[in-house]
Parts: sequence; structure tokens; C-alpha cells
Amino acid sequence: MGTLFVGGALSVTLVALAYPAMLGVNTTSSDGSRIIAQTQWGPLTEADRDFVVKVRAAGLWEYPVGQMGLKKGQSKGVITASKHLVDGHAALDATCRKISTMLNITIPNVASPQQVGFVNTLAADRGKQFDTDFANILRVTHGSIFNTIAKIRSTTKNTMVRALADQANDTVLDHITVMEQTGLVNFDQVLFQQTTPPKLPAKDLTPPPPAAGQPEVVLTPPADSTTQPPVLPGESSASASPSPTVR
Repeated sequence: MGTLFVGGALSVTLVALAYPAMLGVNTTSSDGSRIIAQTQWGPLTEADRDFVVKVRAAGLWEYPVGQMGLKKGQSKGVITASKHLVDGHAALDATCRKISTMLNITIPNVASPQQVGFVNTLAADRGKQFDTDFANILRVTHGSIFNTIAKIRSTTKNTMVRALADQANDTVLDHITVMEQTGLVNFDQVLFQQTTPPKLPAKDLTPPPPAAGQPEVVLTPPADSTTQPPVLPGESSASASPSPTVR
């Protein structure tokens, strides 16, 4: 396998939440439980904020990789997994963008340098090498964030973050499953990389904040999408319809 680098503004007591200084394997501070805002949906901690940004950043590279897999995949399993990536992350990102507005969290428009490196590796692959790297890179990254989701879900006191964690849990478990069903996952290597991640500098793990006035990137659901964003607490079914592709 190739080398793995592996709204609601008024309801928040702070005018704006500082963009996370560090994401990825590390945390933004020594105490992720520090409350940074009181909202009508419950207190928001540093860990909660970082989780929302991580979900957004994951979609920003996995969604285009799914589109890439639909074109470059050599096996039926990789094609199927690619469809799941595009479908799942479009729905997950719709929820993430909505929640970030409600909680006044700044989210990125570009993935982290590490994640862009994953995309570049797969873009350079050809033939069966693409399928192998695709399955293993994505199994490592999904396996790594799976534990983060569980921790956030079990500790957050914020209703909206909890709803995002529920959806992320279902999506990531589905993606782990379809990667394994390709038959290409090297479990010894994957588990080693999950438990001994490379020690990268903060700049490689942090997606850049969006430029002032930059339109928000929207991950458009496929025409044959089978996944819809869930109805959030306090929402009606009508208000939970997918966001437009341009705004």
C-alpha cells in the first residue's frame, strides 16, 4: 500500500467560537471538557466544537474520494463503497453545516493537509493499486474516528452535538463495513496504523479556516441518494429537508 500519512447565533453566549488550533489525533487543549459556550441546547465544550469540525473536514476529503472511486474503482466492492461514501457524507455534512450555524461554530471549506495528502495519493494511483489503497486508507481513518464518536456521544451534554454523533456513528460504521467487504483490507497493517498514528505537526492536522466572504462548500447529495439527514431535536420534518446546493 502507498505511504499512509497515516440560525442560532443569538442563542450562544459568545459572539463567535475561536477556530480550533489543532485537530486530528491531538486535541485543542489539555482539557476538552472546558465549556466555551452556553447554548439553548446545552453547554458546548472544546471537544464538542472540535468534533463538529472533524466531521466537516472528513466529508471534505472522503466525499471527493468517493466520487473518484466511482470513476477509478476496479472492483464491484470498491464501487459500492464509493457510493456509500458519497451518499453518507452528503447527508452527514448537511447536518454538520446546520448544527455549526446553530452553535456558531466556524467550519472549514478545505480538508487538512494530511487529508489532502490522502486524496493526492489516491489520485496518483492506477488500477488495482487504487482499490487497495482506497480500502486501507479509508478503513484506517474511519476506524480512528470511530472511537472519537463514541467518546463524544457518551460525554457531551449538548443535544445537537449528540444528534450529530448519532448520525456519524451510523455513517462511519456503515463505511467501515463496506471497506471490509471489499476483501482488500490488510487488518494487521490497518490496526497497527490506528493504534500508532504518525506524529504530525499541528499544521498538517488542522484544516484551514475559511477565507472571509468565501461561499460555504456544500456536498451535494447524489440523484439516487438513499440517505437523508435526520430530523434534529425540536425540528419538524419539513424543516429538515436538505439544504440547497448553493447558498
